[in-house]
Amino acid sequence: MKRFHLLIKGRVQMVGFRYFTRKKAQELGVNGWIKNLPDGNVEAVIEGEDIALSQLVEYCKQGPLLAHVQDINIKEEKYQGEWEEFSIKF
Repeated sequence: MKRFHLLIKGRVQMVGFRYFTRKKAQELGVNGWIKNLPDGNVEAVIEGEDIALSQLVEYCKQGPLLAHVQDINIKEEKYQGEWEEFSIKF
């Protein structure tokens, strides 16, 4: 099990990015959270099996139809297993 902290940059707000990511995370069995940042970027912390995390990161690189992802900063952190689902923070 692994944990990644993501900073997703680009046109990722007001395009359904958080909902798109939550749906994909639920399909893959990934837990964690995602939220919009005041600077227009999106932040997420994800935990799960290595392959599922890799797949979710690939989905995030594409995003939903109207998104334009410029960059994703990925930092691996110590797995903590603190969530039982994937949520959107407001």
